[in-house]
Amino acid sequence: MADTVLYEVTDGLATITINRPEAMNAMNTEAKVALRDAAEAAAADPAVRAVLLTAAGRAFCVGQDLKEHISSLAADREAGTGRTMNTVREHYNPIVRALTGMPKPVVAGVNGVAAGAGAGFALAADYRVVADTAAFNTSFAGVALTADSGVSWTLPRLIGQSRAADLLLFPRSISAQEAFDLGIANKLVPAADLAAESEAVARALAAGPTLAYAALKESLAYGADHSLSETLEKEDELQTRAGASEDHAIAVRAFIAKEKPQYLGR
Repeated sequence: MADTVLYEVTDGLATITINRPEAMNAMNTEAKVALRDAAEAAAADPAVRAVLLTAAGRAFCVGQDLKEHISSLAADREAGTGRTMNTVREHYNPIVRALTGMPKPVVAGVNGVAAGAGAGFALAADYRVVADTAAFNTSFAGVALTADSGVSWTLPRLIGQSRAADLLLFPRSISAQEAFDLGIANKLVPAADLAAESEAVARALAAGPTLAYAALKESLAYGADHSLSETLEKEDELQTRAGASEDHAIAVRAFIAKEKPQYLGR
């Protein structure tokens, strides 16, 4: 992996750290490729049972590196091409698909401002631990662009269609407290505690029943845009699968014995 994104796996937890603190973790091409590769590696690795997505420095991610973007647009105009916007297809979409679709939980440790695609990455996580000094901003309309990085899918599911439209049409920075009140942040912590708290949440999930978590992710995504009848059928399918897992048998035995279950993730 490139140094713009750090990747480490320990005890079932993959930690992905966006590492361009000097640029507030803005996403240049190198960083986008590295983040895509890290997310896809975590998704594919059976040894990884949870993922922690966080960032170095004072920002989580301010989205697209606009300095590189301006240069790329100028090159497009000179060459008569439109390659710059291919980044959505080549980078942002695969990143979000990997985060939302991997069969294991993803925790975002939001240490600072998350804007544009950076907000999209945070929203793509299953659980967000947010520092009380952080902020969120959709920012797209502010530079005459529409939403990408899955924001038009994730944001209304978190806060409702009307509030999502407000934040997208009139982008503004919302505080960590407002993000918590809206339901964007799952857990609000002092900035000094962010690293420890987000890792603790992620490690608890890494030690949990991985197949059950994967089924819960799938069930929530399915239920968001299917009928009740269809969702009941999906729940039956997923529960049958979970009930056949080793972790379910471990959990039942531990419950009867009044012991803490030691899950295997299978």
